[in-house]
Amino acid sequence: MSLDILVKNVALWGTKGLCDLGIAGGKFASIGRGTTSSPAALTLDAEGRMAVPGFVEPHIHLDKALISERAPVNISGTLSEAIEILWEIKRNYTVEEIADRASRVLGRALENGISRLRTHVDVDPIGGTRPAEGLIRARERFRDLMDIQIVAFPQEGIIKSPGTEALMRQVMKLGVDVVGGMPFNEASPADSRRHIEIAFEIAKEFDADIDMHVDETDDPMARTLEVLAELTIKNGWQGRVTAGHTCALAGYPRNYADHVITRLREANVNMIANPATNLMLQGRLDDYPKRRGVTQVKELLAAGVNVACGQDCVHDTFYPFGQNDPLEIAFLLCHASHMSQPPEILTVMDMVTNNGAKALRVPDFGVAVGSVADLVVLEARDVREAFATRSPRRWVIRKGKLIAETKLETLRYFDRLAMPAS
Repeated sequence: MSLDILVKNVALWGTKGLCDLGIAGGKFASIGRGTTSSPAALTLDAEGRMAVPGFVEPHIHLDKALISERAPVNISGTLSEAIEILWEIKRNYTVEEIADRASRVLGRALENGISRLRTHVDVDPIGGTRPAEGLIRARERFRDLMDIQIVAFPQEGIIKSPGTEALMRQVMKLGVDVVGGMPFNEASPADSRRHIEIAFEIAKEFDADIDMHVDETDDPMARTLEVLAELTIKNGWQGRVTAGHTCALAGYPRNYADHVITRLREANVNMIANPATNLMLQGRLDDYPKRRGVTQVKELLAAGVNVACGQDCVHDTFYPFGQNDPLEIAFLLCHASHMSQPPEILTVMDMVTNNGAKALRVPDFGVAVGSVADLVVLEARDVREAFATRSPRRWVIRKGKLIAETKLETLRYFDRLAMPAS
């Protein structure tokens, strides 16, 4: 059998030593050291570089991405002002403009080695169905390059935003994949609970997963996360629910936090940390000591809860930076969650690969004979180096095709001046 691509001398993430990977027909055909003598149309010598099976981006907002290019400045830097600024922008959205902005970010995501992505999209009477239609159009453009899931996100609330519930059903019929929510953005705990109940009703109607923004606030009295866990079990949706942000969990008293984490494990709820945006937004109005708002990553992991991490925002009213680069987000999470020991650093790599794939329920994720040939070869020898340098992607392979390559050359003209003569 002839190979389309042979990747030689690669340090495959999660294994020891070097191996050769044979790719044919869009799948991994052989894995091992010197296991193939088949000719290959393209041979790449990794020379000991590390490779991962494609990054997973589990939480981003493509409909809002890059709007900082034309949005007023968020003077307070708070979540509430960011949402308010969006209102006028959403009124003037067009489907094509949303698709174009999203496509620019998706192109960069492919360069960075992301093969699977979940994006939230605002669903409310302000923007109507236009944001969802825009992302559906962008998803179609990238259909052969990236697996994209879209979440119907009622950022303005459901109970306090009449018409939103009907719009959520409408966009699900248009092709949105996942039911979203933001239950703390309601007027009362009773309304927050009803918000979650409605999300489960829609999810059952469309046999869809749920992915909510939960307690995205530095207020430790935000308590919708426990309700989500309770209703996940009640509705039999274990393993199909994801909670993003959960910033308030970082401020809970220890005994209550432990109780909620236990309930999350029982409900098999996936958790998404968003260190970049949450470090930027939470606790801004505090005097010192300041709350930082990144959820309890280490405690959740220790309890057996699946935790991934995502970009969230790219150049919008919430966050003025962001490259949709999983290595950058992983680097930030290492700092925000004090994950600097060698085993912890390895765990963070899981959070941008395997754990994200589990949250998105990606089947057969990873490098194995017969699996889809997605591979990212990094300009690094190990995980610590990859995070420390946010290493360039030497090669990105998607579905057995080389889709991106980075060539680097640094000319050190100063060497002859700085180095002593031998």
